[in-house]
Amino acid sequence: MAGARARSGGPLSRLLILAILHVNFIALGLEPDFKFPLENVTIAQGRDATFTCVVNNLGGYRVAWIKADTKAILAIHEHVITNNARLSVTHNDYNTWTLSIRGVKREDRGQYMCQVNTDPMKMQTAFLEVVIPPDIVYEETSGDMMVPEGGSAKLVCKARGYPPPRIVWRREDGGDLISRGGPQGKTKVSSLEGEIVNLTKVTRSEMGAYLCIAANGVPPSVSKRIMLHVHFHPLVQVPNQLVGAPTGTDVNLQCHVEASPKAINYWTRENGEMIITNDKYQMSEISNSAYSVQMRLIVRNIQDTDMGGYKCISKNSIGDAEGTIRLYKMELPYLKSRVEDTETNYVETNDVRSSLQGPLREGGHRTEDADFLGGRPSPATSCRVTPHAIFLLTVLALAC
Repeated sequence: MAGARARSGGPLSRLLILAILHVNFIALGLEPDFKFPLENVTIAQGRDATFTCVVNNLGGYRVAWIKADTKAILAIHEHVITNNARLSVTHNDYNTWTLSIRGVKREDRGQYMCQVNTDPMKMQTAFLEVVIPPDIVYEETSGDMMVPEGGSAKLVCKARGYPPPRIVWRREDGGDLISRGGPQGKTKVSSLEGEIVNLTKVTRSEMGAYLCIAANGVPPSVSKRIMLHVHFHPLVQVPNQLVGAPTGTDVNLQCHVEASPKAINYWTRENGEMIITNDKYQMSEISNSAYSVQMRLIVRNIQDTDMGGYKCISKNSIGDAEGTIRLYKMELPYLKSRVEDTETNYVETNDVRSSLQGPLREGGHRTEDADFLGGRPSPATSCRVTPHAIFLLTVLALAC
């Protein structure tokens, strides 16, 4: 009996059960039918894809999986026929068959068919779309480049993937790009689209890092950074060419320099003597952009010997430039007023006025204020009529 039970669970027993079910389905007039349509699958390359086929009233019929475009039989019922270790078929012992493809490749793309061997045959199909994230083709993409100012540059970015990636160019610093292909000539835009960007009559403002971004809807997007160097000889601008300060104070001299490639910047006196950092002088540079810096020179506790010309000099491999600043002594304004005391003695005093307006002139003295120049007595001047003055007026009257 035990042997009979063991044999009843074997392959012959299962075939017998299927045959009986097949006869019963035929007797009842039931034929296999698909409960759900086979669904299309879109999957990224390298991931796993599955197709699920649900068949009711299968009876003794068989389910087969076929790649419709090549007409290759992949599996019959639970047995894989094709020589592809990435394919497998599972069955839930009722009505569901699943075809699994591990590590999908581009060549797996195509039409797949779930087929039942009825007469006529019954089948349903679905499409496997294999998408590929974008990838930059570095051997066909531009690298960092250098062009002279006024020259031309051609930026190229190639990418592969499926669907074919869309290429967008942006500035890394978020600045505008110059579009040259439109009917309006040069226009500023935030981005440009296409594999190739042609830059003509390049200016220094276009120098910087450009990002080539490739995207096709399949994450992740990828990008490459391309550095555009624009070379030109130095340009020196001096905001204040004439600077005045009183002795004993500190003064700040400034020059703005633009240069590419990076320049060597330094300060000299007008006689050519190079200035070095010490207790007297403090030099510094502040970067404003990839090609622009601000040169600063602080002269401490200035004395008469510090007056004169100072030069800011910038040199690179293309050329050099310089700017000149003249430092002069600023003298404090003063007024002299004579005050006669009660014993007819004159006391000379200095009246320092801090409220005088108007520009300072190099090497000159402040004049008196407007009231004084206009002939009206200054409020700070004490005026007293002396006996000598009374005598002079009397003589003039008698003469008339």
